Amino acid sequence: MDNLQVHDNIKKLCKSKKITIKSLLENCNINRNFMYDLKSNQKPSVESLEKIADYLDCSVDYLLGKTDNPDSHK
Repeated sequence: MDNLQVHDNIKKLCKSKKITIKSLLENCNINRNFMYDLKSNQKPSVESLEKIADYLDCSVDYLLGKTDNPDSHK
């Protein structure tokens, strides 16, 4: 898993949906340092990725960079 790609995909989706990273993390009850931890190469938990994917209405595969289609879960 490429943490920078996960980081970039989250930022890209938040921007396209006009959601701040801060509000995403607060609404998902995820530590506010999550994005920094990704950039520091700390592996995210599956639970965190699932919460983010649900909140952003995308697939975990999209966040992980396994697909270019954020709607592949539909």
